[in-house]
Amino acid sequence: MLNQVADGVWVRQSEWVWSNAIVVRGDDGLVLVDPGISGAELDALADDVARLGVPVVAGFATHPHWDHLLWHSRFGDVPRYATATCAEVATGARERAQAMAAESASGVPLELVALVTPLPADGGSLPGELVEHDAHAAGHAAVLLADRGVLLAGDMLSDVLIPLLDPRRPGQADAYAAALDRLAEAARHVDVLVPGHGSVAEGPEVAARLTADRAYLDALRSGAEPVDARLEQDWLAGPHQANVARCSAG
Repeated sequence: MLNQVADGVWVRQSEWVWSNAIVVRGDDGLVLVDPGISGAELDALADDVARLGVPVVAGFATHPHWDHLLWHSRFGDVPRYATATCAEVATGARERAQAMAAESASGVPLELVALVTPLPADGGSLPGELVEHDAHAAGHAAVLLADRGVLLAGDMLSDVLIPLLDPRRPGQADAYAAALDRLAEAARHVDVLVPGHGSVAEGPEVAARLTADRAYLDALRSGAEPVDARLEQDWLAGPHQANVARCSAG
């Protein structure tokens, strides 16, 4: 079920890693940001969107990981945008994204995975402002809806996931710190934060998310063990150790 978190902004959370599909009403119609995850959930999202009575005019992928590159035919044959870098990476790794979707989420329309194109200079139908950075994945971008007081953060600022550094690229600790600075500046204009995974943050919790991610990253960079409640989840032990190794490697 869609939950309205601000004027013209709705969120539907998947059972898979608490993934958030986001619906934004723009001047021309609805834009779907990172819709997912399983085929049944995509179909249910299409039902929810149909009940809004407003056409879908575009999609947007915040970054080129498979779970953010999904689509359903019921959303329509409309442009699906991403940053130029994200679109390039997603296109080049499309077969891998399809394989990962087939392995991790049942019923996903594999033929529609990763069909994204660069967002045009005029922003297309996407309302708001992009906050592009290099943390977590190449071509990652948040969407600032300043007029609604909302920041769509992509795979950043989660209350359930620790910061996840990209293992394929060097300098991720510095890139992540720079990204947090950019997101902090954007967050000055909002009181609602929607992460790619986890619960929606409101009011003081927005700043708390930034503080938690900075504390985790600062500990890694100093060689200390972070004190972070998110690490109580056993399944994050592997990603955490990968982060430690990445920071040690520079």
